[in-house]
Amino acid sequence: MGGAGGVSVAGGPSDEGAPGAGEEAGHQAALFPSARRPPCWPGDNPGMEASYPPPAPLRNADDAPAPSLSAPERLLGAFLSGRSPRTLRAYALDLADFARWSGVASAAAAARLLLAAGQGGANGTALSYRAALLARGLSAATVNRRLAALRSLVKVARLLGLVTWQLDVEGVASEPLRDTRGPGTAGVRALLAELGRRPPGPARRRDVALVRLLFDLGLRRAEAAGLDLADLDLDAGCAWVKGKGRSGRVRLTLPGPTRAALSAWLAGRGSAPGPLFVALDRGHRGHRLTGQAVYAIVRGLGEGAGVRARPHGLRHAAITAALDATNGDVRAVQKFSRHKDVRVLQRYDDNRQDLAGGVASRIADGL
Repeated sequence: MGGAGGVSVAGGPSDEGAPGAGEEAGHQAALFPSARRPPCWPGDNPGMEASYPPPAPLRNADDAPAPSLSAPERLLGAFLSGRSPRTLRAYALDLADFARWSGVASAAAAARLLLAAGQGGANGTALSYRAALLARGLSAATVNRRLAALRSLVKVARLLGLVTWQLDVEGVASEPLRDTRGPGTAGVRALLAELGRRPPGPARRRDVALVRLLFDLGLRRAEAAGLDLADLDLDAGCAWVKGKGRSGRVRLTLPGPTRAALSAWLAGRGSAPGPLFVALDRGHRGHRLTGQAVYAIVRGLGEGAGVRARPHGLRHAAITAALDATNGDVRAVQKFSRHKDVRVLQRYDDNRQDLAGGVASRIADGL
């Protein structure tokens, strides 16, 4: 990453099939014919070299001047601020990719070129970028996320008064997720049985509590990894969880088996404040488990149990089990899954009942 929100693409990630430097330069010349000289930032005098906003005012008369940032860098700072670490990493990579495709050295430079092109030019740029992403064989989800990053960037620029228009290029159609069952309740039992075969100790108690939280509450791995000891109230039987895309925490009731698993883990963890789930290996002992570590733990349990398992698969299994338990009451299960859009749960319910398979059987039986 570059300073002040700028994302340098030096040494950044590359995609297979990405255009080479010569091709990127060709994109640059085709999309920005005036790029031989620095384009004017909105508000510049077109007859003069590109200008930048004045330095930030001094905090007081005794302070040294604060570093002066260009308008694109300030825009990127505003765009990236307040994001979760996971979203921040994703957007940083997306903007770095766009900068690399544009043939410039940083996301700030790419933002300058995009906004200086005007509404028509910027939409044309986004269309060409979308075509290039598809030509590289990237998934629809990746293409749509990268376009969403550009739209959000322009939206912030409009909010800051840098432009008066918006980016209108839409994403590409994507097939909804079909695998919504996960390992099922039998698979989760197999994971717990695998843990029961492992040597007793803090690691086993931690992993049992982790699996129970992921399944019993349908937590996402980031939600489980982000829990602190202060977020638990075992006496009241609840946990306060910060959900995806939400600024505050929600109170979730802990079932009896989940409370018992957490109590067993805390007996070994201790009462020191900090992350609920911590690493136990020598090199990282006491540090918060990352989302990647949670993924590795669940996948390793699945390999030992002979089950394909991943954290989000446990969430899928929990939601499917909830629909079974409520006879398909998607509104009630929405409270459990905390999905903002009930249509997501309707897909879960359709897959649970295998409606398409039922229709296929009727057709086949009719021959």
